[in-house]
Amino acid sequence: MATGTEPTTSDPRPPGGVRSASRAAIAAPHLRTDRWWLAPAATAAGLFAFIVYSTWRAFANADYYAAPYVSPFYSPCLAENCEPMKAGPNWEIFGGWWGISPAIIILIFPLGFRLTCYYYRKAYYRGFWASPPACAVAEPHKKYTGETRFPLVLQNIHRYFFYAAILVAGILTYDTVLAFRDENYAWGHMGLGTLVFLVNIVLIWAYTISCHSCRHIVGGKLKHFSRHPVRYRMWQWVGRLNARHMLLAWTSLVSVALADFYVYLLASGVFDDPRFF
Repeated sequence: MATGTEPTTSDPRPPGGVRSASRAAIAAPHLRTDRWWLAPAATAAGLFAFIVYSTWRAFANADYYAAPYVSPFYSPCLAENCEPMKAGPNWEIFGGWWGISPAIIILIFPLGFRLTCYYYRKAYYRGFWASPPACAVAEPHKKYTGETRFPLVLQNIHRYFFYAAILVAGILTYDTVLAFRDENYAWGHMGLGTLVFLVNIVLIWAYTISCHSCRHIVGGKLKHFSRHPVRYRMWQWVGRLNARHMLLAWTSLVSVALADFYVYLLASGVFDDPRFF
């Protein structure tokens, strides 16, 4: 008996995926009537804007230091061409690095952490790969293998990038402490840049600690929370942060870009850092 939901013979889309024989035969691509495409479009636009900006700044290899501030994109500076040594923890590990921007050396770690983050996976899966483009909207792919095959299986290294992200956050914390100096490296300085760095490091730590990997490290593999009250309380605290992981992901992404841009404006001579004391 016909139900009225059978696909029409004029449907140009090939069978497979949600149009396989084992799925409900619905001719319409989806039944949503709202503007469901706005969210993935906004996500794609935001991520694309950050990719363009961070790529430009990473390859610029200039205007990343304005005493006492060093751009978070270039910290820690691990090449001998970093300017200057007092910009932060600089160990010259990579020598001249063949003239390549020092940011290329270090950005792989925080970017790797974000790219494999559970929230960002959802964001760019929907925004760029349409897998799926939105809730209750069929993806255009015939077959879905999840994260079981190359290259998406590499998402499983997220837990290791988490350890690197902790180290990077610690270094940025050190840079924030150094931001309480003046241009002559004397302590007791506080300018607008100091506040920018403070806000950024708070958001960076909140995003990093709210990570699912951190939640698992704190409270995972425990069969009896009652026997581990300290870890249980930490797990609850991280869980509350984890509920805001999406918000923290975006705010920390914006804050790290703004911190870099602020340093760029100072280093390029657009204005001087306003001082409070």
